Amino acid sequence: MLRITTLDDIAALRENYEVECKLAAGRNGLGEVPKDLWETYSAFANSDGGDIFLGLEEKQGTFRLNGIVNTTKVLDDFWNLINNPQKISTNILKQEHVSEINLNGKIIIRIHVPRAMRKQRPVYIGNNPMTGTFKRQNSGDYRCDDETVRRILAEQIEDSRDNEILFGYNMDDLDSTTFNAYRQLYVIRQPDHPWNTIEPIEFLRNIGAWRVDRESGRGGLTRAGLLMFGRLPSIQEHFPNYMLDYQERPEPNTEARWIDRITLDGTWSGNLFDFYRQVFRKLTHSVKVPFKLKGDIRQDETPVHQAIREALINTLVHADYTGRASILVVKRPDMFGFRNPGLMRVPHEIAIQGGESDCRNRLIHQMFRYVGLGEQAGSGIPKIYRGWGSQHWRKPLLYEKDVPSEQTLLELRMLDLLPAGVMEHLRKLFPKHFNELKELERLILATAATEQVVTHRRMVEITTEHSHDLTKAFQSLSKDNLLITTGQGRGTVYCLPGHSLPTPEQAFGDNSPELFHTMSGADELSSGHSSRSSGSKNLDNATSNRDSTGCLVVAGLSLPVIDNLEVLDKDLLNRLVSRSSAVKDKPRADKGMMEAIILDLCSRYYLTLPVLSQLLGRKPDPLRKSYLKPLAEQGMLMLAFPQKPTDPRQAYTASHAIHSVR
Repeated sequence: MLRITTLDDIAALRENYEVECKLAAGRNGLGEVPKDLWETYSAFANSDGGDIFLGLEEKQGTFRLNGIVNTTKVLDDFWNLINNPQKISTNILKQEHVSEINLNGKIIIRIHVPRAMRKQRPVYIGNNPMTGTFKRQNSGDYRCDDETVRRILAEQIEDSRDNEILFGYNMDDLDSTTFNAYRQLYVIRQPDHPWNTIEPIEFLRNIGAWRVDRESGRGGLTRAGLLMFGRLPSIQEHFPNYMLDYQERPEPNTEARWIDRITLDGTWSGNLFDFYRQVFRKLTHSVKVPFKLKGDIRQDETPVHQAIREALINTLVHADYTGRASILVVKRPDMFGFRNPGLMRVPHEIAIQGGESDCRNRLIHQMFRYVGLGEQAGSGIPKIYRGWGSQHWRKPLLYEKDVPSEQTLLELRMLDLLPAGVMEHLRKLFPKHFNELKELERLILATAATEQVVTHRRMVEITTEHSHDLTKAFQSLSKDNLLITTGQGRGTVYCLPGHSLPTPEQAFGDNSPELFHTMSGADELSSGHSSRSSGSKNLDNATSNRDSTGCLVVAGLSLPVIDNLEVLDKDLLNRLVSRSSAVKDKPRADKGMMEAIILDLCSRYYLTLPVLSQLLGRKPDPLRKSYLKPLAEQGMLMLAFPQKPTDPRQAYTASHAIHSVR
């Protein structure tokens, strides 16, 4: 944890961790445990953890120091309450998680809440998990719905989600070609193994694909056996949300255009083993690292090919096949992307460090290992990181999303941290300074050069340097005019001198800004979206053109801009309308849900304020003040034109969209 000695340290911490500040003064002003602390404790424990500061108030990025006068009483009350099962379901804190900090002669209390382990979740208030479970979304604590709580409870109880016997499913539900291919691979790997001569059903039982209930004597396929070797109709009877998707995309951007695809279209079995065999070959084809491969068996493989293999298998064995998201694997010229339904079972830091395995589908994992595919004992993720590090490529990005459904994503980018060409460009740009810069400062400048802009959040993804050190490096580079700063707080973005971002005038042409003020409310989609309010006409003088979906492609922006719903491709429009339908025109929509939907809408594009206003059924000005501005200040949204944050033609995208594949 970061050592806190000043308010600036807390501000730096906020850029990397979830932080909640509570005045905690009490009626007498001496200090007390706030009643709403427990909602934040539950939310942090059930999400990614965070820090609660008592005696400190924060408004719009500014901290007001009040302090706690009677810290002894507050701490005694806190420990008594957190150890009371009638108040909170479980105490996951140790003594070192709670500390007193002296700031300018006043004492504040820091409570660091780690992410709870799977067996501890859900952490809830009172006696009923269905009503007392909270999760963290952006800067708020939100009560979980029944479906989310049931999913958390299932994860807590079931060590493995794939060992259930499916009574009524038998050998007829398996694809014989897939099963025979697996057995042949097993024979090649272990030619003298006694399992090679036993009957098929006995072989299935030995590898965990078939089980017999000892009480009733009834047998059947396990979930693992059905998923690994099953026929598609049989799989989807038991897993109605089951979906596999591989896409090869021709360009290094987030546009979902593909030149090659494998999905559940009825032309192949549709099971996991066949998906792995087809997709791995396509992923590794044309990868410019020499290797040898004999069938699907590792044969003098390079660390890069091992990393790709581990990433693909991890995606399949850690997926929650009852979840709503699909398995998605993407190959682009600049990266590989992997997505699986379900959140991680171990904290992010532990997964990267390795050594602790908590596989959601242990039998499926075991079946892959029987034929030499996949690691065990929590070593898969470290192997992925080592493989990518062997080429000096950017560190893999592993993260989770809660909306629109729970999912885990891994991105493997084939970009050098310090490309030679970029380094030479920077030396010419800063001949007096560059050779004197620290390695971290060079990395920041290189990122700005290769990605047009750089943010504090982006550097957290790339480097292992502490958030506080990153803040100091950005301040130093800005002070020396090596970076140009735009925006404020967590919405600050940086670019190189002379590499300015596009302006609204360049993006939209000569449209008068007043046209964007004419929208007093949100028009109905059925009435069409006025081109006057979209800023989409008079583009003769703009550095923009429209792509095949009707989006604006603006020079200097890495994502397309949606500024006019009327000209959008019908499929894209329907997706946007569907995503926003839960809150459109509902005056009392839950704030957390509204924020989540905004971030989802902006996850692949920049959306202008009039477009968001129309999709969400909200007037532009309240929408900007209540949601868009706070999300930008928290670093959750990025502005297309940060140099003009209040311009009515402003457009917004989710901060992760700039560097993510969907």
